[in-house]
Amino acid sequence: MTISPAPILAFLVAVFHTALFVFIRNDAGGRRLPIFLIAAFLGAWVGDALGARLELEFLTLGDFHLLTASIVAWLAIAIVAIVGVLGPTGSPYARRDPNR
Repeated sequence: MTISPAPILAFLVAVFHTALFVFIRNDAGGRRLPIFLIAAFLGAWVGDALGARLELEFLTLGDFHLLTASIVAWLAIAIVAIVGVLGPTGSPYARRDPNR
């Protein structure tokens, strides 16, 4: 039985791109940092599978398609960042009543 190194390499790509995103933004994102990491991991894994399916051999690390994994990881990070900006900022129960 052979196990593919794709999940491990996808995790390493995800950690690198999440750290780069945090460095560029100069903000860790608070509670959203694990969500960024999970999204980047899933994006990198899907990007590798997509690169293999489309037979894109531009930048590979063995059988791992590094270029497509990186692109899709950044897309996943961007989607989480956009949803984080557009979504609610806090619990409606934690807000103070302005009439008090």
